[in-house]
Amino acid sequence: MVVRVLLAALLFLLTSTPGACHTKHIMVMEGEMALLQCSLKGKGDSKVIWTSYTTQKMDLTNMSSTEQRQMDVLVYQTSLFILSASVKHQGNYSCSVGNASSQCWITLTVNTAQSGEHEEGSKYSKSCPIQKSCTLNCPDVNVPPNITRKGFTWHKEGESKDGYFPRVEKKDSGVYTCTRSYLYQGQIYNMTFTVKLEVQPQKPKKTAVIILPHENHVVDVVLGSQEVIDCKAVLYSNFDSVFWLSDESIVDTNTSLPVFHNFTREKKGDEIKMTASLVFQRVSEEDLSKNYSCKLESVSQPSSFVTVTLRTQKARPSYISLASSIVGIVGVMVVTVVIYVKLKVDITLFLRDTLGCYKQTSDGKSYDAFLMCYESNTDAGLNAHDRKWLEGVLEEKFGYSLCLYDRDVLPGKATSEAVLDCIEQSRTVVLVPTSPDPGLGSGLLSAIHAALVERQTRLIFIKTETAQVSASGSLPEALELLSEAGVCVTWKGMNTVHNSSSFWKQLRYYLPASPKLRLLPHTIQDVALWKNILPN
Repeated sequence: MVVRVLLAALLFLLTSTPGACHTKHIMVMEGEMALLQCSLKGKGDSKVIWTSYTTQKMDLTNMSSTEQRQMDVLVYQTSLFILSASVKHQGNYSCSVGNASSQCWITLTVNTAQSGEHEEGSKYSKSCPIQKSCTLNCPDVNVPPNITRKGFTWHKEGESKDGYFPRVEKKDSGVYTCTRSYLYQGQIYNMTFTVKLEVQPQKPKKTAVIILPHENHVVDVVLGSQEVIDCKAVLYSNFDSVFWLSDESIVDTNTSLPVFHNFTREKKGDEIKMTASLVFQRVSEEDLSKNYSCKLESVSQPSSFVTVTLRTQKARPSYISLASSIVGIVGVMVVTVVIYVKLKVDITLFLRDTLGCYKQTSDGKSYDAFLMCYESNTDAGLNAHDRKWLEGVLEEKFGYSLCLYDRDVLPGKATSEAVLDCIEQSRTVVLVPTSPDPGLGSGLLSAIHAALVERQTRLIFIKTETAQVSASGSLPEALELLSEAGVCVTWKGMNTVHNSSSFWKQLRYYLPASPKLRLLPHTIQDVALWKNILPN
């Protein structure tokens, strides 16, 4: 005790000099890391100078790192770290900038287990509303880059705690200790912080407000909820009072009971405004069967009372839940639409191939599709072998009935008449690009376009990858009209061989479903078919 008095006197003399900062007192347990922070800041090239007055005056800043390590201290920017506090570190420290015209003083007290002393109060505080989630934040300090943070732990009265409360209760109030660990040069150092948690009671909502004198009143309440009924009156004497009755008994003021009442007074001139609040912690069936009365007893005016009848009501709809449901439904709809748009081809083919879901037509047509060649404007059109393979897969693999000009048209018939007859007998027209000129003039192409429009026949326009990236308008005018009248499918050469390629999926999606559809697995049958169709 005498030592502390002498230290205080010394500090008074030191801090009485001009430019001195207010003295700070820091207490730390023995063996823990202590942080001394200087409130002065260096200007330009000037730096903060730390001086120790523990045993003798020592300049800590200008010591080498080895000397600082031997003393268990570390100077970093405007901070002084006592890595492992001991009795030898107890005493006074000062920090100054430049010519030391300004100084700040800090007193460090190191408490030992034998002394039994501890720091009173908390360095940090945290408040959380009751019944709400609450997270305690462990304070941190600005440590040098060569010090590594190793996590932290929480304790309360010696028991390990989590620091997170899903629904904080009143019993969770108190002082919590957070211990942070730091790694420096292969050794662990600890720094302890205290956080005081205050659990605040929820502010009760007002269910009803009654002003005396008043007629009997019906109040709607929700079972299991907290309800507060205020009864207000103007008094003209300190002997007047307002209180609540349950049947014939006065409601208790003990706030730990399920039902209690409290009151407030506010005096303005000769009037006294008094409010008596009837509080239900949780409305029960038993509360509904009782009669509650608010009574005014007065010596200066007629006494009066009002009887309150409790009536249950349905719980109010949660607009948050409703909004969440609407957002969820809209989100599901949007995701469904996006998935369908991206996978509509696969979904349609799955329904056709696996479940047999397709519309059967009785339109009198003889063919599912008419394959007709047109001259490609590049050398990337289908050659004879490619066309033969395309026809074979459509007929042999997928079971489509095709009208082929060089096979199904009787010789001697005029080309235009034969082509129009094929269109008339087919549900779909497929235009196939070919490198050699098939001999279709622009007049015939225009007649084909007119026939497609008149008969509303579906048109599938196959393009090659080279033609796909070519500039618009590179096709002849008649072909440009035909390409705009139908849907386009891109041929990708040998990348198109496999049945599951995007070319076949899109082509089959636009073609009508064949009632003779027979899908074979990718086995020996496929290989045999390709061997017969593809050239050696």
